[in-house]
Amino acid sequence: MEIVYTLNDLKAVAKQLIENIRSKTLLLYGDMGVGKTTLVKAIVEELGSIDNVSSPSFSIVNEYKTVDYLIYHFDLYRINGIEEAYNFGIEEYLYSNNWSIIEWPDIAKDILPKHFDKIELSINDDNTRTLHINNI
Repeated sequence: MEIVYTLNDLKAVAKQLIENIRSKTLLLYGDMGVGKTTLVKAIVEELGSIDNVSSPSFSIVNEYKTVDYLIYHFDLYRINGIEEAYNFGIEEYLYSNNWSIIEWPDIAKDILPKHFDKIELSINDDNTRTLHINNI
């Protein structure tokens, strides 16, 4: 599935994305500055959280609450190896039956749940974004 959107469309994009994913594990791919964290903010709001969403660049993982579950937002950009991920307990988060949204997920590819949704973001020449969803 492909969605072309502007930043003004994020609420509708988050709703459409949630309607078309098959898991609670979302892997976000895209260059620096493409809008991964901005999309996460819209997804978290659409899932019903009123928590303030920010980039977990230095904390590695942020936790947001909804009425029914938790949402874990990871930024693995600064992780140097899978051992660092094990050290902060990534497996407990991934297999908790809560939502996991992971920016820069490649370092954790060998320990991901069997099913996940791969979301690729890119910026177009006209400053719109393109989002591709692949269900795995």
